[in-house]
Parts: sequence; C-alpha cells; structure tokens
Amino acid sequence: MIQPARASALTLADLEAMDRDDPLRALRGAFVLPDGLVYLDGNSLGALPRETPVRLQEVTARQWGQDLIRSWTEHDWIGAPQRVGDKIARLIGAAPGEVVVSDSTSVNLFKLLVAACRLRPDRPVILSEPGNFPNDLYVAQGLQGLSNGGVELRLASADRIESAIDERVAVVLLTHVHYKSAAVHDMARITARAHARGALTLWDLTHSAAAVPVDLNAAQADFAAGCGYKYLNGGPGAPAYLFVAQRHQATTVSPITGWLGHARPFDFVDEYAPAPGIGRFLAGSYPILGIAALEVGVDLMLRADAQSRLDKSRALSELFVALVESRCAGLGLEVASPRDAPVRGSHVALRHAQAWAVMQALIARRVVGDFRAPDLMRFGFAPLYNRYADCWHAVEILRDVLQTAAWDRPEFKQRQAVT
Repeated sequence: MIQPARASALTLADLEAMDRDDPLRALRGAFVLPDGLVYLDGNSLGALPRETPVRLQEVTARQWGQDLIRSWTEHDWIGAPQRVGDKIARLIGAAPGEVVVSDSTSVNLFKLLVAACRLRPDRPVILSEPGNFPNDLYVAQGLQGLSNGGVELRLASADRIESAIDERVAVVLLTHVHYKSAAVHDMARITARAHARGALTLWDLTHSAAAVPVDLNAAQADFAAGCGYKYLNGGPGAPAYLFVAQRHQATTVSPITGWLGHARPFDFVDEYAPAPGIGRFLAGSYPILGIAALEVGVDLMLRADAQSRLDKSRALSELFVALVESRCAGLGLEVASPRDAPVRGSHVALRHAQAWAVMQALIARRVVGDFRAPDLMRFGFAPLYNRYADCWHAVEILRDVLQTAAWDRPEFKQRQAVT
C-alpha cells in the first residue's frame, strides 16, 4: 500500500519509470486516447478500442452489406449472445453457459428479480440498501408496483444487510461495488448468509467486472447482471449481460418470454416453451452491432494477464489517494471511499463543497472525471489504459484548481443535463 508519506517523496520521473515497467503498457496503445487528456472516467464510459471501428466496418459493410440475412448463420450472429457471454464469464468467475449478453442492465435486473421471486413464492421481500444505484431500486419499485402487493422492497443500511435477511426475504439485491463510494460488499459472506436463511442473491456487477476480483461461482452467487460500456469498453449504450447459476437454469424462466428465448424459435408455434439453459433469458432480436463492439472490448480484457490487471487497478487507486492526501491537504477535500484498498473498487470519490464546479474546472484543464450529487467527484482507474503518471497530472491540476479557486467562475457553476 502506498502511504501519503511515501507519495510525497515520489516524483513524476518515478511514476514514468513505473509506467515503463508496467506489464500492461502495450495495451494502452490499443485505445483511442486524445493527446494531453487525462481520462479518469472509464467507470462511466470506457475508452474506444482502436479495433472497434474496424470490426464495425466489417460487420456493417461485409456481413450486413454483402451477406445480408445469411449472416445470422454464416457469421454466427445467432450465437453471438452466448459466445460473448462465455467470454465475459471468464472475467467474473462463471462457467460456460452461465452468462448471456442481452438487453440493458435494467431489463436484465427485472428479469432476474422476477425469476428469483418466483423461486421463493412464499417470501415477498426484495432486500437492498438505501443509496444503492437508483436504477436498481427503481426496477425493484416497478416490480413492487406490478405485483399488487405481492412483492415488497425493503431497505437496510450496508452494515445491517446481513442481520436484515429473515424468513420473508426472497432475494438480496446489491451492487457489488458502490457506484458512489466504491465500497465493496463481501459477496461470498453475504451470499452465504442469504442461503443460510433460505434467500437468494442478485449482484449488480456494473462497477466490478474486469476492475476488481469477482468470482461468482466461488461465492455461490445465484444471479448477477452488469453493463458493457464501463470497464468492458463496449461503447455508449452497449448491451448488458446476465448470469444465472447452472443449478437454477432448469427451474427459472424469464418473465419476458420473447421469441429468441424459445426452445424452437423457427418452428413459429403459438405457445411459448423456454429454451434450455441460459438461452431462455433472451427475448427479442438482439443488437448485433452493439454485441460486435462489446466483443472487441471484452477480447482486450482477456488479452491482459488477470492478476496484472487487478494489481494495477488497486495500485492506481492507492497512488491517487496517497497523492491527494499528501499534496492537497487543507484544501477542503475529503476521501469518501474506503481507505482499505481490498474493500475499495477501481474508482475514488472525493468530497468537496463545490464538487460540481471543481470538476468542471478540471475538465476544462483536460482532466476528466465525473460528479455525483450532492458533493462527490469520482475518478475511475482503468488499468488497461490509465498510467501512473495520469495520477500525478490529475492531482497536480486538482491542487492548482483548489489553491487558485479556479473553479469559482460562472461557467463552471452552470449545471448540465449529464453529470
């Protein structure tokens, strides 16, 4: 762990030397990154892989343009959700046939919540925590509204989740890495507690996959879902994925009983029969262009040595915290993420009374993070393309923005639609 005292002795030359010795150094060149930009927002939108436009040109011009409808078989469009799902499985500790690329995270959470509740029909409660990513809570609230009183969403603080799992809880719905603080839940312990009480677990891996250690099967997780556009670098609005443990696949059915989730979709019969295995969680025709782009990002992740990737993720966030504490002391910042690296994800949240304006000033100086209401700045670290020197430059500019009050300008206080 990099302590503030040690960080204060580091120089930019030291960090540039660390970058030269980085075993993942060559992969940075696989991404499009504007010169002079310190991009620390890969936890919101991953950078563009250089191969993605090439792959999309191939899929659009040749497969779609020349081979047309034949591409569903000749280029295996029909198998794309399972093929890419099996690749993602390698990043999250799942087995082949347990992950499928499908729809959005929201739709997948809905499917899995319904599936879990149906497995526990005598238990009405979905248990989550206040401050969970709002999207997850909104989906649960929507299901609660559709159930006519049959489903209840209950919230318990993170430190009380385990004690709140009782005989009424059907499923525990949690985000593995908290979207604001980056605090990491103990997946194995909470899942074991849920199972001991007869409940199931559904994990949102949106801020986890390819950034922190995830082993769904070692933890005996039941269900999981996540997006494709953050650390997986699948592009804006990339299709998401879902996981259903093999032991549950024969007894669960998606509530969205769509055509391509049918056992025999090209028999065109009137009555629905679920496909075997994970394929039953597909619905309608899936976005081939989106899956093609996502596959490029996933393949890049799989090219990286897994331990090197996870070690660098942790080292980058440790370095950033240490530099902030050693070089920005007394400037109104508070580290709002856990100090203990093993329970912190791959982003760091800093609290400041003028967080929005400070972040806009940073962006104007070509340091890109993001803002989360009411007072947090988030800085994400993507180990395939972020460098140790990026931490130095970001903190130096942050210090200058705070010392000079460069944030205190009208244009930096004007809120925008996207934060």
